[in-house]
Order: sequence, then structure tokens, then C-alpha cells
Amino acid sequence: MAEGNRESQEQSDESLSQEEQEIRARWEREQNQLKSKLIEYDTEDWQEDASFAGLQRIGGVDLSYIKGDDSTACASLVVLSYPDLEVLYEDCRMVSLTAPYVAGFLAFREVHSLVEAVETLQDKDPSLMPQVLLVDGNGVLHHRGFGVACHLGVLTGLPCIGIAKNLLQVSGLENDELHKEQIRSLQMGGDSFPLVESSGRVLGMALKSCEKSTKPVYVSVGHKMSLESAVRLIHCCCKYRVPEPIRQADIRSRAHIRQNFPHLS
Repeated sequence: MAEGNRESQEQSDESLSQEEQEIRARWEREQNQLKSKLIEYDTEDWQEDASFAGLQRIGGVDLSYIKGDDSTACASLVVLSYPDLEVLYEDCRMVSLTAPYVAGFLAFREVHSLVEAVETLQDKDPSLMPQVLLVDGNGVLHHRGFGVACHLGVLTGLPCIGIAKNLLQVSGLENDELHKEQIRSLQMGGDSFPLVESSGRVLGMALKSCEKSTKPVYVSVGHKMSLESAVRLIHCCCKYRVPEPIRQADIRSRAHIRQNFPHLS
């Protein structure tokens, strides 16, 4: 699902149909309304504790698409214990994505099914509700400063962190030789460097998430969490390059597709 993979540069109005321009204008208004509710600082006591004492449950969400079909996907929510990172809950469901893809507004296409998964868990077993959600996508590191991790956080009211596997090249950020040199400078798991936009604002961090990883992940604030706390937590959640809650959500969504729709996988 990651926007670093799926989001392209924003489209000009000239490249959009009349219908798409109208949809984009409506989404822009809605996005701005949601963005006004965005919180980019720590709101929970456990976030300020050095060992995250009080944090017991971490959620991970992912969307896996059917091969060759960009309108059918498996939405997955898993909840893991912390700090043991054992799976406590999983929910995988096939969803139809009917909204068009418009660059910069990917969340309007994908986030509804993830909100539904969170609401289902709230109704089914509130005791397993995650205290924070890790999202395979971007937060404020986004064309319009409001990626899918922000969107999901504001709609659910949960702290959220965006984690992307590829750099979304926006606001002067480029995957150029300087960026690659900075990646090479990351020596140990937990090492990171800031992703600074043209104006000087830090949009996120490139994090070497584990010792063996040669590629960083790109961490950005989603909602109700500071960047510093987000980076610390992501490092604590990584057995491999991708944080375990997202990795498990991805594994289980792909397995669901293979098991239930072998002709589509």
C-alpha cells in the first residue's frame, strides 16, 4: 500500500478529466478539514517513557492488491503485544476500491476499509484495541502534508505512524547521490537522518531499522505522536527491515488472498 511506492508526483489539472477535477476539488476540501485536526506531538504517557512503559498493544495495517487488479485488495489489521511482538488479533477481508486514484489523495481510495477494520475490532473486542497504529504509507511526508497515516489517525482518533519503504520525492526531497551517501552513513540499527524539505522543515526520518538492513525505512508522523517518539518506537518494533506489525499484516493479507482466491493471487 505504501505511498512511497504508489504515489506519484501530483497531477496537473490539465491531465485530469472534468470528473476527476471535481473529485479532486472535493477531496482537497475534505483533506484540509481533516488536516486542521492533525496533532504532531505526543499525547499519551507511554510515549514519553524511555521504554514505552504502559504500551501493550500495537496495530499494523496493510492493503495487498490482487495481481493485475488495482480495484480488488485484501485489507489487513493485526494487533501485536508489546514488547514481545506476538500476534493477538488479525482481521483480513477482501475489499473493492471504487474511488479513482488521484495522486496526493491515495487515502480517499484506500483508508475507508482500514477504518472499518478498526471499528470492527472496537465493536468485537475493545480490550484488544491498539494504542498506536503503524501504517504502510506516509504521514506528513506527503505532497500535501497529509498522507494515509494522518488520514487514518484523524478518522480513528488513534496515534499513528507512517512507515514507507521508498522515499516519496516531495518538497525538495530527492533520491539523489547525496541521499544515497547519507544512507551509506547509517552504520547501526537505530541510526537515522532527517528528511528536510526546501523550507527547512523536517518531514520525517530515514531509519536503519535493524542491523542487517541495507535500506532504510522512511518514518513520518501520522497523528498524536512526535517524530522522535515515532522513530524510537519503530526501531523497537523491527526484527527485520519492516516493523513487525506491518510485516505481519502484509504476510497475512497475502496469505488470505492465496488461500481464498488462488486463481487471483
